[in-house]
Amino acid sequence: MAQENADQAPNVDVEALALLLDGDHHRVRTEVRETMAEYASVLTDAEEMSRDDFRERVREVVVEIARSGQAGYGFPEEYGGGGDIGASIAAFETLGFGDLSVMVKVGVQFGLFGGAILQLGTKRHHDAYLADLIKGELLGCFAMTETGHGSNVQHLGTVATYDPATSEFVITTREPDASKDYIGNAARHARLAVVFAQLEVGGERHGVHALVVPLRDEGGQVVPSVRIEDDGLKMGLNGVDNGRIWFDGVRVPRENLLNHFADVTEDGEYTSDIESPNRRFFTMLGTLVQGRVCVGGAGIAASKVALTIAIEYALRRRQFEATDEEQEELLLDYGLHQRRLFPLLARTYALSFAQEVLAGQLHGVFSGTISDEESRRRLESRAAGTKAFGTWHATRTIQECREACGGAGYLAENRFTALKADTDVFATFEGDNHVLLQLVAKGLLTDYASDFEDLDQLGTVRFVAGLAVDTVLERTRVRQLLEGVRDVLPGGDSDDTDAGLLNSDYHRALYTFREEHLLGAVARRLKRGVDEGMNPGEVFSRVQDHVIAAARAHVERLVLEAFLDKVDEQPEGDLKDTLSLVCDLFALSGIEADRAWFIEHGRLTVQRSKAITREVGDLCRRVRPIARDLVAAFDVPRELLRADALIGPAGEAGAR
Repeated sequence: MAQENADQAPNVDVEALALLLDGDHHRVRTEVRETMAEYASVLTDAEEMSRDDFRERVREVVVEIARSGQAGYGFPEEYGGGGDIGASIAAFETLGFGDLSVMVKVGVQFGLFGGAILQLGTKRHHDAYLADLIKGELLGCFAMTETGHGSNVQHLGTVATYDPATSEFVITTREPDASKDYIGNAARHARLAVVFAQLEVGGERHGVHALVVPLRDEGGQVVPSVRIEDDGLKMGLNGVDNGRIWFDGVRVPRENLLNHFADVTEDGEYTSDIESPNRRFFTMLGTLVQGRVCVGGAGIAASKVALTIAIEYALRRRQFEATDEEQEELLLDYGLHQRRLFPLLARTYALSFAQEVLAGQLHGVFSGTISDEESRRRLESRAAGTKAFGTWHATRTIQECREACGGAGYLAENRFTALKADTDVFATFEGDNHVLLQLVAKGLLTDYASDFEDLDQLGTVRFVAGLAVDTVLERTRVRQLLEGVRDVLPGGDSDDTDAGLLNSDYHRALYTFREEHLLGAVARRLKRGVDEGMNPGEVFSRVQDHVIAAARAHVERLVLEAFLDKVDEQPEGDLKDTLSLVCDLFALSGIEADRAWFIEHGRLTVQRSKAITREVGDLCRRVRPIARDLVAAFDVPRELLRADALIGPAGEAGAR
């Protein structure tokens, strides 16, 4: 990592850094940037048009993007797609630089609706729908969430009953809280819906399955036995027509069942190669993991927009006299301003590289190069954790950047109004972040066991309680790491000096220790509670805060390792030095943020904790001369920043 005594900022090759951030799909990202810059006027349309007009404007832009081919990268080439899931994710993330209603509507149409037909359907569905869907000529929606059932998808109330007399499924909303809700595209534009419902055949329930159900005819009129209401004005994303749907005995042909994992014969026999209903359900949902990957990436992209505006503003805005010079001081020269923005900037870089690792793994699964079950489960877990971190980071970063721009940041013309409002929902769609972290913890506690999908929360408690705690985690790995760190620190890992603070092995060891200590504590508490005769549900409730803490620590360690690996891949030179500096800031600011825990658990002395705080301040001062270059490498099109009052019009110094 960076040399401890180095006080000079590296020279930054902005173009090389931008290429590194773009990864393997630089061409795709460039094309999408150009498209979004072309439609930059949508950002002002959102403020000036009526809601109905703006929805139509967003639809028009989405259809134009579809016609360009930029929304279809992830679909098979034989239907007009690009056959590249990695390119699809890169394109979607880059849409996050522009109007987020456009991005979300693209996600609903091509990621959720199209992805469900592609992944859950078979050739008959692909032939019937994909070509028109990819071109934007057939709009649809993804009808999973219900008013009474959000994250608890297994217990949805909508029912699809098979009628062998007509070879049809009858879709019914049986309970008041079983209406589909918050469904994007439903209120205005969707002609079809992929509807998730309890499948009932011959009086027997077989769990949640997906069916293609018509909502509107070609003229846009809602079909009989379907009722749709508009969800109305939302906190943000008002260019997306979210709605509620009720089904009153809607009949669809047997062939409308998306039958990749299960089918029903004409005479009413249910068949599936996956015997366990729970495993079948989680396997089905696992194929839709792309949505979580994309939402996390979109949150990171929105953070890049906010940081670009805030840092460019801080390089122009002066406030108070801090020196003997006549001019007031630039905001970014104040230590507090650096402390507010630069750790968030470093974290954005870290999450970008973690997202790149995740997207690569997803591409491997869909391309068939990664096919074993454990790798698939680990991918699902990593997607859940990275989505939670990416979207929480967006919420925190956008707010801090808004405040860092003072009153000017409160004006709609300077972009933060829309960024705050439109990204707020990211923390709860494609899975509530706290629920997703429980999924991460379940995988860790059970070590992605063969019956992983069969375990709900209570099943996880019982599973862990039946193990010796030593089988839940292997502590020698972290002990070896910590022993290795002592070799490079004069007085050990709790030394009172500043030595070794910028050693990457030290960072890795602390992050790993925290993860495995928390995981072991959760396992012991679960086991102790059950051994003492407590109800498993009560045991889980009491340990839930520790469960989330262990999952957070795990994801944090994955993010750090993704950054460290990216640094290690670079040849010696300015680019590596730049990344090393930013990675050091990410690692140490993370330790500083949780220093109370590390002190409580004997990994830091008070003196060393203070040394870390001093080092973070030093790192921020070293980042200051290259801050503009670091945000310039995000390559957010100037047209999408707007914010002329904050950072000046395009063409002025600092604008990009």
